[in-house]
Amino acid sequence: MKPTNYHLFDFLDFDTELSRNESLWKAYKPTAVYEKEGDIYVTVPFQKQKLANDMMADTDVLQEEYTLIIRQYNIGITRLFLGFGDYVLTDESEMLQFSDRIQKVPLFIKEQKGKWILSTEDGTKRAVINVEEPLLDRWSELLPDPQETLDITLYPDGKREIRLSAYDHFSPPRYDALPVAFCKRDGRKERATLSFECKPDECFAGTGERFFKMDLSGHTFFLKNQDGQGVNNRRTYKNIPFYLSSRMYGTFYHTCAHSKLSLAGHSTRSVQFLSDQALLDVFVIGGDTMEDILRGYRDLTGYPSMPPLWSFGVWMSRMTYFSADEVDEICDRMRAEHYPCDVIHLDTGWFRTDWLCEWKFNEERFPDPKGFIGRLKKNGYRVSLWQLPYVAENAEQIDEARANDYIAPLTKQQATDGSNFSALDYAGTIDFTYPKATEWYKGLLKQLLDMGVTCIKTDFGENIHMDALYKGMKPELLNNLYALLYQKAAYEITKEVTGDGIVWARSAWAGCQRYPLHWGGDSCSSWDGMAGSLKGGLHFGLSGFAFWSHDVPGFHTLPNFMNSVVADDVYMRWTQFGVFTSHIRYHGTNKREPWHYPTIAPLVKKWWKLRYSLIPYIVVQSKLAIESGYPLLQALILHHPEDKLCWHIDDEYYFGNDFLVAPVMNSENRRDIYLPEGKWVNFFTGERLEGACWLKDVYVPLEEMPVYVRANAVIPIYPEDVDCTDEMDLSKSMALRIDNDYKGFWNR
Repeated sequence: MKPTNYHLFDFLDFDTELSRNESLWKAYKPTAVYEKEGDIYVTVPFQKQKLANDMMADTDVLQEEYTLIIRQYNIGITRLFLGFGDYVLTDESEMLQFSDRIQKVPLFIKEQKGKWILSTEDGTKRAVINVEEPLLDRWSELLPDPQETLDITLYPDGKREIRLSAYDHFSPPRYDALPVAFCKRDGRKERATLSFECKPDECFAGTGERFFKMDLSGHTFFLKNQDGQGVNNRRTYKNIPFYLSSRMYGTFYHTCAHSKLSLAGHSTRSVQFLSDQALLDVFVIGGDTMEDILRGYRDLTGYPSMPPLWSFGVWMSRMTYFSADEVDEICDRMRAEHYPCDVIHLDTGWFRTDWLCEWKFNEERFPDPKGFIGRLKKNGYRVSLWQLPYVAENAEQIDEARANDYIAPLTKQQATDGSNFSALDYAGTIDFTYPKATEWYKGLLKQLLDMGVTCIKTDFGENIHMDALYKGMKPELLNNLYALLYQKAAYEITKEVTGDGIVWARSAWAGCQRYPLHWGGDSCSSWDGMAGSLKGGLHFGLSGFAFWSHDVPGFHTLPNFMNSVVADDVYMRWTQFGVFTSHIRYHGTNKREPWHYPTIAPLVKKWWKLRYSLIPYIVVQSKLAIESGYPLLQALILHHPEDKLCWHIDDEYYFGNDFLVAPVMNSENRRDIYLPEGKWVNFFTGERLEGACWLKDVYVPLEEMPVYVRANAVIPIYPEDVDCTDEMDLSKSMALRIDNDYKGFWNR
């Protein structure tokens, strides 16, 4: 549909012809405020509007009253809840997993002239409800007075001031945002919106794995998971209904409904949220640092768990290996030539038919799967397996799945969308809202895990069959939540059988950070694919996730999707990027083993060995991450939110808290490097520099990479060459001191 540039149509999704039986109901000023069990209940009348682009109250229709609940938590979080229908405030949700730090604190009401002041027992102001009439100097009756509004200002941490968008309009009929409103269609309440004021210079980040520049202001996003099909478009595998603001607050919209989030997009004065469900449950989080805010989000939705040591080593894969002999040959060669590696991943080719997921090895090409996996384990390799959450029409399990409703019955024939390269007919989506289906799925994985498999690649999950009858909820609500239920099931059975809590996942929604780890999807093996991947990883880390990886050196090629050649410099630069990421996996549509790139293979091996040297540091930073708000891949704004330059830098990052990494992403081997405030030391040469400056047009040979360390940092490293993490004894780790005597890593 062509945009109209009007709020009613482009944001609130009203029919531009106004031909549907739908109505908009706008919040008016509260008529009552009272305290109940420590929460504040606010009675809010809603007035129906006439069905027109110019808003006007339909006074022939009686107002409807609904109750806004305001709840305060002790760590700087204020919750707003408003359900238009049979909704109740609850903490029972797959998305919520409150930490021990979360405690509800009672709010108290104090009336002043034209205001209700909400405070905690210590007197800290947490909200102000304003019902005072605006001050006027009336001289004209040419235009009508504005309608009543809901004017509430929040102080979640007692410092930050976040106000509802009470007055975002031109003349009163022309509104660009509404503080709170809901919509009806054919008499049913079906959409709800809530808006906050934003400032002219305010910047935003987060919202999931967003393949956009660092500052997201000016954009409107549709929060619906779908197959991203690359990392350079508006589609994304991982939408998270959470954003961070440069005003040092964050907002989590507790919903799994398809939603819109406009970050000063439809109106530069407002952050607007629209849910396809007539329910608003919003957590506003204040903090002194970005890490405080991200930790608050994890306090609500859960903390990541610690991946196993072996997962931090190199993963080798391609799409795909087809036999045990092929895998053995590759693994033996890596050991013989001392390419350190910990994981071999089997993608779509380990089944009877390529892509036909039946959770069983091909008996001809993998005649002794348990023995095969056991041999690899003795040689220091863990085995990871690809699969997906759909059952194909000609899969062995299709009759069982249909007969028992393990896949949701279809109401009409429907093809799955997304990157199904095999064009298989996926007959149904496994119904993780149905406990029996979840246990059935876990049983399929348990057979593989009992053989010695250590990780399941939980691919897909962004799209589900929408014309299907799921036991637990409607598909419109399940679509986004599906990733969480899917990964939770795979994670739980993996941890139960192997002791290691890990999956390798592509899709995500709020709460999925509890089940690491996630990778960036099907990027192109190109400079723009690498740049898009990094952008996505940075925003993902600003959305509550600690661990994230990407396909090295990109998943597919251009112009021929599966058959073009990957350039040596792309392979090398992406390897360097992967070394300084929480996890490093080689994967793609064609050859990925380093000896297929003979010109650079010795250099690749050198960087792999560097990766293993850094594993003690990665482990230390990972332990910090799972107890805080930090990710491993950190946008510069996490440490420098007050530096406006950092809100516009998306091609550099902190790796943990001590490394500053600036990947080279062009064939010219040049780039500008921004050193934020502080004292920095070149990790490889020992050169010392003072921050808050640009290094312009720096030439970086292919064998080098711009990596800096905080002066006086102490970096734990492993001092010996190993072939895999099984050979590591972390008690042997040594402290690399970045002091005045430091001459560079290669010059030790």
